[in-house]
Amino acid sequence: MKKLGKSLCAAGSVACFAMSAAPALADGTTAGSTIQNNVSVSYQVGGVSQTAETASDEFVVDRKVNVTVSELDGAATLVSPGALQQVTGFQVTNLSNDALDLALTVDQQSGGAATFTGTDTFDTSNVTIYLDDGNGVFDAGDTVVTYLDELAADTSATVWVLSDVPLGVATDEVATVVLTADAHQAGTGGSQGAELTTTATNTANVVDTVLADGAGATDSANDGAFSATDDYRVLAAALSVVKTSRVVSDPISGTTNPKSIPGATIEYCIAVSNASGGASATNVTVTDPLPGNVTFVGSSILVDGTVDGGGACQADGVAGGSFDGTNVTGSLSDIAAGNTLTLVFQATID
Repeated sequence: MKKLGKSLCAAGSVACFAMSAAPALADGTTAGSTIQNNVSVSYQVGGVSQTAETASDEFVVDRKVNVTVSELDGAATLVSPGALQQVTGFQVTNLSNDALDLALTVDQQSGGAATFTGTDTFDTSNVTIYLDDGNGVFDAGDTVVTYLDELAADTSATVWVLSDVPLGVATDEVATVVLTADAHQAGTGGSQGAELTTTATNTANVVDTVLADGAGATDSANDGAFSATDDYRVLAAALSVVKTSRVVSDPISGTTNPKSIPGATIEYCIAVSNASGGASATNVTVTDPLPGNVTFVGSSILVDGTVDGGGACQADGVAGGSFDGTNVTGSLSDIAAGNTLTLVFQATID
């Protein structure tokens, strides 16, 4: 704040009175505004009223920089291993008394506690920042940005961070990302201004800058920047496969205590299990090359069967799948966490 003063007392006056005081500056007064205060002093000499003396005082309001960043929905973004362009959201708010350009950067946290639960264990890749078009939903109308252009005072913007998730990560692994907004000079639309710093001196009739931001997740107070974190938490399917076989019948004993002799019918069972606590496995396809010295039994494939409490395969599936002369193939329904589905088929020993 700059102040210019003028003497209010004329020579020969019998008294000098301040008629009003400068008003208190409201927090929201726009930087660069000129606040002027006028005063008038009346007096008499020898009982005769004289011409009143007037004076004015004015100052230019300085720029108070304050910006915050917050994670949008209060929860981690659930992702699958290998998923591309996964979206998490932040709100960036200009609490300053002036418009700002806000440079945006995303960093990967390296270890340590995650934002919500767990520990940061991996990094995402191919990070891109988008500015929401105003509807609060990531869609085709949003635009790629590296900074917020001319964000008005007391205005917020929704920013989306998109990242790719690597393959091979497991359920409850977490990648924590850090979005930082750094205050820059506004005034030229379409061009990011210079980074703002606290003005070293108080210059009359010039808008000085005071950095008044708080400390964010990874930045310090009064540095002109603010950062916040959000998590990508993996919800994966953890599949395991068990393949078993049993003799159904042979040409000598029939179905009574059959043996694995030529001409015997063998039933194969492929049991696919999804561990508890993860995501459902979808688009599950089983491909089993037929062993040598056996012949596939036509129309014997059953899919979506179950196992009993001991893990033994139950021939309770439905007809499906195919055989191409080499491979037995079949698709299973989605396998929820903690569940098992099977593919069963038969072949005869040559």
